[in-house]
Amino acid sequence: MPIYKRITIDKATYALIWKIEETLEFLENGIELTDYCRNRYEEMKSEIHKKGFMSIRHLLNEFGYSDFDLEYDEKGKPHLKDGKHISITHSFEFTGVIVSDKKVGIDIEKQREKIKLIAPKFTPIEEYKALGDGEDLIRKLTIVWGAKESLYKLYGKRGLLFLHDIFVEDFDISEQKTTARVTHDKKITFYTLNFLEFEGFTCVYALAND
Repeated sequence: MPIYKRITIDKATYALIWKIEETLEFLENGIELTDYCRNRYEEMKSEIHKKGFMSIRHLLNEFGYSDFDLEYDEKGKPHLKDGKHISITHSFEFTGVIVSDKKVGIDIEKQREKIKLIAPKFTPIEEYKALGDGEDLIRKLTIVWGAKESLYKLYGKRGLLFLHDIFVEDFDISEQKTTARVTHDKKITFYTLNFLEFEGFTCVYALAND
């Protein structure tokens, strides 16, 4: 099975990334779904979405879980029945799962030119003028977007505004980490964010600070 990357973040936090190279029939084999997830799966029109959904179930198996260990809240955020925290991501041929004793979020994004067009909706783009208008700008904006997406998932999509509620500290791409500040319900919380790049994709994962 193509586990693309195994990441040990600390003694209680692990992430796995899968590169989808199999047929849908292969990915479906041996996977049992709850009625809720079976209905979701059957409603999917895109084969790549179906492959992503099933590859995530294989990643769950790597953690010792199955689809029956998952439950979803009213906002669609996944939870593990044993009380551990989980976050899930899918982008084209890559999927990822992170599991921890702490609140976590993970996001994988494809590095694409169009990120420059949507950037003003999620970050003050003038902060990145020094990077020029080329690949470095695309890479950095993708990291910022992934950071905010991972924090959005960590919070469970409870009305966070990317532009106003989540601030990502400036960082050097080579350091592969940064911090972020989230303002929610008049409370400010700080998070550690790590990121890695591979094959034109960016993966960012967020972890609540102790």
